[in-house]
Amino acid sequence: MAKLPTQLLACIFSIVLVLQYSCPAKSQEVEDESEFDYNKNSARGPARWGEIHPEWRACSNGSMQSPIDMSNERVNIVSHLGRLKRSYKPCNATLRNRGHDMMLRWDGDAGAIEINGIEYALKQCHWHSPSEHTINGRRYDMEAHLVHESTDGKVAVIGIMYKIGRPDSFLSSLQDHLVSITDITEGESVAGVIDPRHIKIGSRKYYRYIGSLTVPPCDENVVWSIVSKVRNCDQGASEIASCGRS
Repeated sequence: MAKLPTQLLACIFSIVLVLQYSCPAKSQEVEDESEFDYNKNSARGPARWGEIHPEWRACSNGSMQSPIDMSNERVNIVSHLGRLKRSYKPCNATLRNRGHDMMLRWDGDAGAIEINGIEYALKQCHWHSPSEHTINGRRYDMEAHLVHESTDGKVAVIGIMYKIGRPDSFLSSLQDHLVSITDITEGESVAGVIDPRHIKIGSRKYYRYIGSLTVPPCDENVVWSIVSKVRNCDQGASEIASCGRS
């Protein structure tokens, strides 16, 4: 029997991975920071999230929870499918300090990505500092999450890691808006027309796995694509993204 080409095998694996867990996740992460925190010793900390509300129980007993390390057996390294198929376009956007992170929400049609024939519309981008996912055990200075949703409620997230270095041009363009709401819980700043095509990815290789939202309600069946190339950002951007999170 002839062996299937490596590229075809990678494609088949990726399609099966997505179809196997086809039940949709919700893209709505809880935005009220008073409901939870990141203090390991707190009654509202990550170990207790699943006990706070019945609808958050996946945070405690889910089988496909995120974040994870990219060496996990659930992860497939995708290097033969080319660049992620993005068809982004400029759209009005608003920046919001959600307490646990900074979120850039597009207020209209900002385009989409396509994964295995399914189109996921870009909804928002947010940043965590330090990174939530790790690569070979290493945690990076910051991680961006580009959150997308299909018409039937399926969620796909692109994750981009950053280390301290040269300024990132996209973050630099948002600097004034980010600074204006850094110390304002639930603060918002109208950012105007923002072009998501300016978010640099620059890699044909990425990690793909099925996981969950990383904050309550921790809903699962999220299609994660973590870009393997680690980008640079300056110290100021990383500190702003952390929002004082502990």
